[in-house]
Amino acid sequence: MGRRRVWGKGIVIAGAVLAAAACSRNPTGSGDTRVTGLMLDPQLRETSGLVVSRRHRGILWLHDDGGNPARLFAVNRDGDRVATLRVEGVPKTDWEDIAAFERDGRSYLLLADTGDNGGLRKTLQLHAIEEPTQLENARLKPAWSIVFRWPDGPRDCEAVTVDPRRGEVLLVSKRRQPPELFRLPLKPHVDPPAVAERIGRLRMPAELAPRGGTDERAPLAAQVTAASVSPDGRRLAVMTYRYLLVYDRQGDEDWARAVARSPKVEALPWLPQAEAMGWDTDSRHVFATGEFVPAPLYRIDVDAAADERQ
Repeated sequence: MGRRRVWGKGIVIAGAVLAAAACSRNPTGSGDTRVTGLMLDPQLRETSGLVVSRRHRGILWLHDDGGNPARLFAVNRDGDRVATLRVEGVPKTDWEDIAAFERDGRSYLLLADTGDNGGLRKTLQLHAIEEPTQLENARLKPAWSIVFRWPDGPRDCEAVTVDPRRGEVLLVSKRRQPPELFRLPLKPHVDPPAVAERIGRLRMPAELAPRGGTDERAPLAAQVTAASVSPDGRRLAVMTYRYLLVYDRQGDEDWARAVARSPKVEALPWLPQAEAMGWDTDSRHVFATGEFVPAPLYRIDVDAAADERQ
């Protein structure tokens, strides 16, 4: 009888989540956003990073927040967990984002241990892990790590991505307004720690602009929770708790110039704390989901979003 009650309650909650997602579809009146799946697995209850696999068709890689074991989840586009992989040999202080890239003919994932809510961490870590060939429960070890620090004191960072063509890791600060853009070389660096180079600040839409006060009082709508470079290398998608921002790179310009221009903007559909986002392989759509389960898994058509601010 107890099991029936739990199962019935789960169905009710799932239905409520889907109804909320359906009601919030295309909140700006433009674009093409659809629910591909529903995250119900309690193992995925603190999702803070998402990326589309470069090796396995139809698979997303997700990880959860600090306070949980060091692990990666392979999830299909329905939101079902396919495999759980333990990551050995590295600490897990506060994993906040994940990126996918290819190098020397191999597919890698980059785990970003960069969260720092209290502003106390002196060094942070990035771990490059080769994508497994088989989707099965297993144990993995990083191929290399990057230990780094900020140039002028601690800051929180939940948005990390990779531009493999330039051999760079890009990092976007969370609370400082406007958000700062940093870069690091995509190569091993442990002792002494590398120093992240600040290369620019993101131009934000008018409704996200700060209205005075300290960093701690920055509006949630402007706090950056995820970032992703498109597979074709032309776009940087940045997600806040309320919006999806897309910065287009023109020609061979660097990312500092690209993020200095006004981005394309789309209000996010309903999500329980939007923290996980990554490009699909077509460089046109992004997947996004929330930190808490149950949560919808969205596939958003960026090119259909007409709200471009100049």
